[in-house]
Amino acid sequence: MSRFTERLPLLPGKPLVQYAVTVVLCLVALWLRWELDGAFPPGYPFLTFFPAVILSSFLFGPRPGLVAAVLCGLFAWYVFIPPRLSFAVDGGTITAMMFYTGVVAVDIGLVHLMQAANARLLLAREEVRALAEERGQLVERSELLFQEMQHRVGNNLQMVGAVLSLQMRNLTEPTARRALSDAAARLQVIGNIQRQLYRQDGQLVPLDSFLTEVCAKMMASSARPGITCKVDAQPDIVLRPDSAVPVALIVTEAIANALEHGFRDRESGSISVRVASEDGAVFLCVEDDGAGLPPGFDAARAESIGLRISRVLSRQLEAEMALENGARGACMTLRLPSWRLADSH
Repeated sequence: MSRFTERLPLLPGKPLVQYAVTVVLCLVALWLRWELDGAFPPGYPFLTFFPAVILSSFLFGPRPGLVAAVLCGLFAWYVFIPPRLSFAVDGGTITAMMFYTGVVAVDIGLVHLMQAANARLLLAREEVRALAEERGQLVERSELLFQEMQHRVGNNLQMVGAVLSLQMRNLTEPTARRALSDAAARLQVIGNIQRQLYRQDGQLVPLDSFLTEVCAKMMASSARPGITCKVDAQPDIVLRPDSAVPVALIVTEAIANALEHGFRDRESGSISVRVASEDGAVFLCVEDDGAGLPPGFDAARAESIGLRISRVLSRQLEAEMALENGARGACMTLRLPSWRLADSH
C-alpha cells in the first residue's frame, strides 16, 4: 500500500486518460444512484457521488477531482433533486448544492494536502537515501585511505630499517654494527606492528589477535624452529592505539631477550604470553622455560638497550613492569591501568 501511495497521482503524463477515467467513475456513480434510488429515503441525492469525487482526487489529483465534483453535482441536481430532470432553483436546491460544494471542497483539499505531504516525504526519503549512499562511499574511501596510510607508514619504517641494514655492511666496528642491527630490527618490528594494529574497517584489533600476530611474526623471523611461543589472552581486550604499540614493543623485547639469553645454548624451549583483565586493569606476562636471570640481576640497573627501552615505554604507559625469575625461567610482568583500555574515558 505504501508503494502504491508513493506513486500517486497516477498517470501524471497522460491527462486525457485521467479525465476519461474520471468521467467513467462519475457515470458509474450515476448508474449506482439510479439503481439504488428505491432503497434510499428522500434527501440523499449525493450519496454515491461523494466516493467518485474522492476516488478521482485520490487517484489523479485535484484537477480531475474538480471535474468529478462538477459532473457529479450536475448529475445529482438534474436527476435526483426535485423537481427531477430539471435544473430548477429554489431554496432547498440552493441549500443542498451549497452543502455538496462544501463537502467535496473539503474532500478534494484534504486529499491534495495528503498527496503533497506524501510527495514531500518521498523526496525527503530519496534525499536521505542519497546521503546514506554518499556517506557509505565516503566511509569506504576513508577506510581505503586509512589502510593505505597504515601500509605506507609500515613500509616507510621497514624501508628505514632496510637502509640501516645496508649502512651496517660498510661498518667494521662491532659496537656500531650491533647498534645499527638492533635499530634496524626494531624498526622492522614497529613496521609490522603498525600494519597489524587496525582491522580493514579501521577498528582496533583486540589484544589477543594483535599479540598472536606479533608473536608469530617475531618467532618466524627468529629462525629458531625448536622454540615455540604460545599466546593465552583474554578475548575482547582492546587497548588505545597510543598504548597498543608500546605494549607490543615491550612484548617483542621480552621475547627477543628470551631468545638471545634464555635459550642461548638451547635448541628447544617454549615462551608463553598471557594477558588477562582484572578490576579494570590489564595484566600481561611473558615467561619462558630457559636459563632464567643470572644471580643478583637487577632490572632497574641493567644496561641492556632492550630493557632500557622497555622501562621507558612502561613509564610512558604509567604501567608497573617487573622482570624476575619465575617457576620455570625468566618472567616479565606488566600491569596497565584501566584508562589504557580503548573503551575507557
